[in-house]
Amino acid sequence: MAHIIVVGNEKGGAGKSTVSMHVATALVRMGHTVGILDLDLRQKTMGRYIHNRRTYLAEQGMSLPTPSYADLPDVAAADVPQGENIYDHRLSAAVAGLEPDSDFILIDCPGSHTRLSQVAHSLADTLITPLNDSFIDFDLLAHVDTDGETIKGPSVYSEMVWNARQLRAQAGLDPIDWVVVRNRLGAQNMVNKKKMQKAIEKLARRIGFRTAPGFNERVIFRELFPRGLTLLDLRDLGVEKLNISNVAARQELRELMKALNLPGVNVDF
Repeated sequence: MAHIIVVGNEKGGAGKSTVSMHVATALVRMGHTVGILDLDLRQKTMGRYIHNRRTYLAEQGMSLPTPSYADLPDVAAADVPQGENIYDHRLSAAVAGLEPDSDFILIDCPGSHTRLSQVAHSLADTLITPLNDSFIDFDLLAHVDTDGETIKGPSVYSEMVWNARQLRAQAGLDPIDWVVVRNRLGAQNMVNKKKMQKAIEKLARRIGFRTAPGFNERVIFRELFPRGLTLLDLRDLGVEKLNISNVAARQELRELMKALNLPGVNVDF
């Protein structure tokens, strides 16, 4: 069976689609087959990323390793079994369609709470939650006291992950490997960074997730999106010598892939 990776965060702007595209493309470049689903049916950032990639490669007459992308199939209400939610049915059908040809299925969730996102979390073998380095975004995971250190309790998102874990346990499935990725780190405000690090480490022990390094805030990610490219594609485009920022970003991706510790993956780029 395919290993299902879910990238979820109920707040927008944390870099979910950037993380999703780089993880998926890195896996394909390392010889794995990857299918992608985008559950943000309105924005479809991940879907547009793949579309941009295919369009750019066709215009340039190039071929680069690319994940497979599938939309959720349309399902007539009359075809949905009684008592089953139509969105559950569409997601199940999409996963079933990708699974025979995929080592990994990556599901990119919307930056809001939806039924599709809730169900996807219960399917996750690995859950990646990108998190901006601020207490505004930390509030997604837990509520803290005014001192920025005392954790008062889990947030609604953490409770949703807990419910997903319970559903998997009841179904006899392996537990979710939840990885929180500190993303879009800035070079300034070291005091805030230390406070965030301390709070995340404390919360990780309390509610059961691992932490992994993410990406610093870099212009290159915004520049790559219109062409659907990733950091790993630059040398194929004839960029023989990467600048210092690009080399550092590539190293960040390498460290992220190692930290995810996905089954059967040997990070070799």
